[in-house]
Amino acid sequence: MSDPSPNPATPRSEPSRSRSALRTAVVWDVLQDALDRRVKATGRQALDVLDTGGGSGNFAVPVARLGHRVTVVDPSPNALFALERRAAEADVADRVRGVQGDVHGLFDVVERGGYDAVLCHGVLEYVDDPAEGVRNAVAALREEGVLSLLAAGLGGAVLARALAGHFTEARQALTDPDGRWGTGDPVPRRFTVEQLAGLVESAGLRIGAVHGVRVFADLVPGVLVDTEPGAMDALLRLEAAAAEIAAFHSVATQLHVLGETGGTGGA
Repeated sequence: MSDPSPNPATPRSEPSRSRSALRTAVVWDVLQDALDRRVKATGRQALDVLDTGGGSGNFAVPVARLGHRVTVVDPSPNALFALERRAAEADVADRVRGVQGDVHGLFDVVERGGYDAVLCHGVLEYVDDPAEGVRNAVAALREEGVLSLLAAGLGGAVLARALAGHFTEARQALTDPDGRWGTGDPVPRRFTVEQLAGLVESAGLRIGAVHGVRVFADLVPGVLVDTEPGAMDALLRLEAAAAEIAAFHSVATQLHVLGETGGTGGA
């Protein structure tokens, strides 16, 4: 349930060009668009956003900087302490609240049906019951709202192991029910687009958008990105262009699914 990267892309008026932006730029753009649509639909400038497993606030703090109220639920006291410090440094402490808990016991710490948007990033890989986790996230939404779901992709792991020369592990990941390449695999579970979309639809939402995240970023040598003039910007543009193409979803390191309630405007 850790944050997907050290620092997501900041709002569009302050574009980030750090290497870490490669891990979150696509998700941030989709999420910001979704929040903008909810602002227009509700007529409220400040939305109520729930970030399950939000850790130290890698998404929560930028969302709060847009003017929204964010509640972060995370099981780690250390992460919540870092969240508090980070929110204070960004001058959004009054719009960010951290509570200790997890997605399975979500309604022990937050209310049902109280949020315009729910983020569930890097959570389903680690919970005992992903379906229950998604159902709880959806139950936290208001009658009209959006779910931002980010999880590890199976195909990206298979491709990465194969390109590293670990062919047996690549095959193991491909055939394992949880998408794991061996006992040393730090990720308990990976998903296909069909599996994630099925979880979202089974919980009562429609699919607003699907994106592949980190299609190329984890495969390109870091020295190339860091030393070649313009390489970072070019790679960010390439990631954005490939993210919506279904053919690339099967090799993405992460998969992002935007789920929407029946009354919510499409992506």
